[in-house]
Amino acid sequence: MNRRFAIASLLASAGAVLAPRPGRGQAGLPSRPIRIIVPVSPGGGVDTFARLIAAKIGEQRHGEFVVENRTGGNGIVAGLDVHRAAPDGSMVLFHASTHNVARLVMRDVPYDPIADFTPIALAGEAPLLHIIANNRPEKTVSDIVAAAKAKPDDWSFATAQLGAPGHLAEIAFNQYTGLNVPVVVYRGTAPAANDVAGGHVPMMIEAMLSLLPLVKGGSVRAVAVTGKTRSALAPEIPTMAELGLPRLDFGAWWAMWGPPGMPAALVQTLNGFVNDAVTALAAAGRLEALGIEPAARTPEQFAEYLRADLDRSAKLLKAANFVPQ
Repeated sequence: MNRRFAIASLLASAGAVLAPRPGRGQAGLPSRPIRIIVPVSPGGGVDTFARLIAAKIGEQRHGEFVVENRTGGNGIVAGLDVHRAAPDGSMVLFHASTHNVARLVMRDVPYDPIADFTPIALAGEAPLLHIIANNRPEKTVSDIVAAAKAKPDDWSFATAQLGAPGHLAEIAFNQYTGLNVPVVVYRGTAPAANDVAGGHVPMMIEAMLSLLPLVKGGSVRAVAVTGKTRSALAPEIPTMAELGLPRLDFGAWWAMWGPPGMPAALVQTLNGFVNDAVTALAAAGRLEALGIEPAARTPEQFAEYLRADLDRSAKLLKAANFVPQ
């Protein structure tokens, strides 16, 4: 299915606002609508996933959940708004993994992703896809490593954003293979992927949803998926683990955070809302078009997941001598 058509269809069926309002007796939920702040423009994967969840929660819990897009500062504007919000559940953040590593890759981020937010729920995860330009003769990871070692100046990676899962996976690919392939940072997935398709940049690692249509259309070739298991969306593509890189187990993920100091009972309630919504969406096949797998955790498990993710990313970037930009 065409990615843009799939997302547009999901948006149309999901909606942004549902009524009536949340009941007052549910673990201190606010009587006014709950605003889910998304730090990207409408129509992308993060926004679509947030709207699907908001719609399903509203359907299941008979509450009003409003998705608001607040762009700017690579997600910092939205993050700062939620950080400063009252901890009553009336405003929460729905974002991708880039929120958790922002301070590692950017200068002057005005908050700490761990200390300054309340972890609510991990919503979903997805594998990444390694693609290569059609004008390159190499077909496998081994081919790429051998060619890049022989002629390093001929190779580079494209990445959509600093701190994106693909960016971290590309840094890890260099470390795990002994390469030093430069990473060219673009403003978004589309221009980066287009340059690979045009043969201007040799390769890229990014979310499968973004890159698989290019592979299916013949614009680029797939090398491998990250992780230990093959994707149901493209079972013919081998994993990095199969190709000798089991540590290259990176993926995209999306989650919900709240302001600091949220009451534990309220966090548990919202966590249950998200987990139930994502489970229902997966059972109905609504997540398959996005290439997302449900990833239910308790708030405590999600908090530990965040700490482990941040620690791993920090060590990876330090080993690469990465300087925040």
